[in-house]
Amino acid sequence: MGVSVQAEDFDLGAELAALRAGRSDIGALVSFSGLVRDMPGGGGGLTLEHYPGMTEKALAAIEAEACARWDLQASRIIHRYGALAPGAQIVMVAAASRHRHAAFEATSYMMDYLKSRAPFWKKEGASWVDAREADEAALARWTREA
Repeated sequence: MGVSVQAEDFDLGAELAALRAGRSDIGALVSFSGLVRDMPGGGGGLTLEHYPGMTEKALAAIEAEACARWDLQASRIIHRYGALAPGAQIVMVAAASRHRHAAFEATSYMMDYLKSRAPFWKKEGASWVDAREADEAALARWTREA
């Protein structure tokens, strides 16, 4: 289990292999990788900024909550920052569990929270981007009854 906030690219295959290395109790390993898509008219990618220390804590809290909600054997979040060109990897979220349902749900949960609660500032072309309503709406399905 772990969180990384880094400028460097990552090897998705190596990360998944490390997550399951030496484990025989994992029956499902689900991952999501996000890529920078080209903007209409060729926007030239995006830039992500963050506040070191605060961002890692926020991502660790998201991962910890996923581990509390589902029976996970392992999990991993990697989020990049800096100037990223179209096609570049920007994020990886993975969850390993005994059964696929927990791995799928935990991965989806972590991605939904990363999209709306991770403290990154995103600039597409020359414009800073606010959180989208659709990202906020995606969180509603994870709300627990008190």
